[in-house]
Amino acid sequence: MISVVIPAAGSSSRMKSDQKKQHMMLRDKPIMVDTVEVFENSDSIDEIILVVPEDEIEWIKREYVEPYSLKKVAQVIAGGANRQESVYNGLQAVDVTADYVLIHDAVRPFVSEAIVERVVRSLSVNDAVTVGVRVKDTVKVVDEENNVVNTLDRSSLISIQTPQAFKLSIIKEAHEKLKGLNATDDTMLVEKLGNAKVKVIEGSYNNIKVTTQEDLLHARVILDSEFSRQ
Repeated sequence: MISVVIPAAGSSSRMKSDQKKQHMMLRDKPIMVDTVEVFENSDSIDEIILVVPEDEIEWIKREYVEPYSLKKVAQVIAGGANRQESVYNGLQAVDVTADYVLIHDAVRPFVSEAIVERVVRSLSVNDAVTVGVRVKDTVKVVDEENNVVNTLDRSSLISIQTPQAFKLSIIKEAHEKLKGLNATDDTMLVEKLGNAKVKVIEGSYNNIKVTTQEDLLHARVILDSEFSRQ
């Protein structure tokens, strides 16, 4: 059994809008619904756990899960104080018979079913998987005064995306032993604990995370192109 945890409990402070980013409209539906539907439509996914603000639980069920027939959504639960806590809450809600879990940002609506399938296939030979793309720009390290101290080798740099996927026991152990780390993604916990190697597979440059107004503009450009779901 393969489950998906989708954290959507953030405050959206970087969007600088009265409306949370996951509830903004892109195509003809909210970003969060657009994202969830990719996993709903995947034959490889058995259940979906949505992690949202506590005061939105019933609203999400009423306005999203039921109207959009998101039948694989098994639970809608409350998030924590940060992303790491929210994901951990989601992991606790995953069905006990699940072998693997995918974790995906609610505001990455351009993830494709093809990417999901590549991730799932990779789990047959890897215990921890993430998607990512090669960094195109030159990346420099600067000091506290913004003076350049080093230029990194671009050929070895990957911009990491989601979904990230794990053997359930491995990611649960990482979360339990590294509580309070406030990791920016879940592979960071596995790296720190060292209980599995993380395999990177090909993502998509269109698989953006919509967190700012600029991202929203970028998302609309992707929508207008023929490559929105490559």
